[in-house]
Amino acid sequence: MPVPLLDLKAQHAAIKDSVVAEMLRVVDDQAFILGPAVERLERAVAQLSRAKHAIGCASGTDALLLAFRALDIGRGDEVITTPFTFFATAGTIHNVGATPVFADIEPETFNLDPALAAAAVTAKTRAVVPVDLFGQMAEIERFSERMPDIPVVEDAAQSIGARRRIRGRDVMAGEAATIGTLSFFPTKNLGGYGDGGMMVTQDDALAMRLRRLRIHGGAREYFHDEVGYNSRLDTLQAAVLLAKLPHLEGWSSARREHARYYDEALAGVAGVRTPVVRAENESIFNQYTIRADRRDDLAAHLKKKGIGTKVYYPLPLHLQPCFAYLGYKAGSFPESERAAAEVLSLPIFPELTPAQLEETVSGIRSFYGR
Repeated sequence: MPVPLLDLKAQHAAIKDSVVAEMLRVVDDQAFILGPAVERLERAVAQLSRAKHAIGCASGTDALLLAFRALDIGRGDEVITTPFTFFATAGTIHNVGATPVFADIEPETFNLDPALAAAAVTAKTRAVVPVDLFGQMAEIERFSERMPDIPVVEDAAQSIGARRRIRGRDVMAGEAATIGTLSFFPTKNLGGYGDGGMMVTQDDALAMRLRRLRIHGGAREYFHDEVGYNSRLDTLQAAVLLAKLPHLEGWSSARREHARYYDEALAGVAGVRTPVVRAENESIFNQYTIRADRRDDLAAHLKKKGIGTKVYYPLPLHLQPCFAYLGYKAGSFPESERAAAEVLSLPIFPELTPAQLEETVSGIRSFYGR
C-alpha cells in the first residue's frame, strides 16, 4: 500500500465545496487585492493567535523580511537564529543587510537553545529569531528573560495553533513575541493553494508599519512614507484559508493522534528515537521527525516500499555555500550537524488511514529486523 509523505488531494476532496464557494465569492465581488476576505482572515488569525493585530502578506518569507524592516534592522546589525531550519529564516536576515549569527539547538526538540543564543549576543545584536520547528513552540519566554531588551521575532511558520504553558497560562504561537511570523505554504497545517503569510503582534505602532511596508511603504495610495514592498496576501488565497481555518484544530488533533500511534509502535525499535515534545507544549506536528541510525539507508528502504519520507534539513545553514562568508566550519554547531545527519520525517497528514500508519511502522521495523 503506497503511503505518501503528504496527500493534499485527500484533504481537498473533503472540503472542496466550501473552498470553491469562498473563492467564487471573491470572483463575484471582483475584489482581488486586499479584499474583504483578507480582512476577515486577519481578524480570525488574530483571534486564534491571541494577538491584537494580524497583517497578511505574500509569503512566510516576506513575513520575516517585513518584520525585520519594521524593527529597523539593517546593515551593520546582527540577528541571532538557529542553523537548523528552512533557509528563509537566515536568508531574510541577509536580505535586509544584517548578519545572521547562529547558535546551536537543543538536541531533544531541535529548537534554538536560549542559553546558547544569549551567549551569542553582542553590542550589534538587534533581534533573536527562535523557530518553532516541526510544530513545537520554542521556549519563547526564556529568550525574553535572558535577553530582555532584544526583540523576539518568532518564526512560527510551522506552528500556527500550537501552544505552550508559560507561568500557568496557555500561550499561542506568535502571541508572546515582538512579532510572530506565519506561513500558509500548501504543506503547512493551514496551507493555501499557493503562497501566503501573516505577521502577528500586540504592538500598535509595529502593526501600522507592517501594513504600510507590505504596500510600497504608503498608508495611503500614491503617498509613500518609506520604500516598502509589494507583499499583499492574495484575496483568493485568503478565501481558501478562510474555508480551511475551521478544520485546523481537528486536523492538528488528528496529527497528534498519529504521532501517539508512532510513539507507541516505534518505542521498542533500536535505532529509532521518536520526537520529544516538552510537557508544557502542545505540538501541531507539522512534521513527525524521528532520529534514525543509518538514516539514508532507512529512507531508501521505505522508498522501495512506497512509503514517503523527507529529510528536513540535510545541510545546516552555517555550512551552506552562500553563508561561507560568515566563517563557520564543520563542527561549529555539533547538535545541528548531528540532527541533519539523523532526522527523517514520516507521513503525518490528518487523512492517514490506520492501514497506512501500520504500513509505515512495519516498513521501519522490517529495516531494523524487528
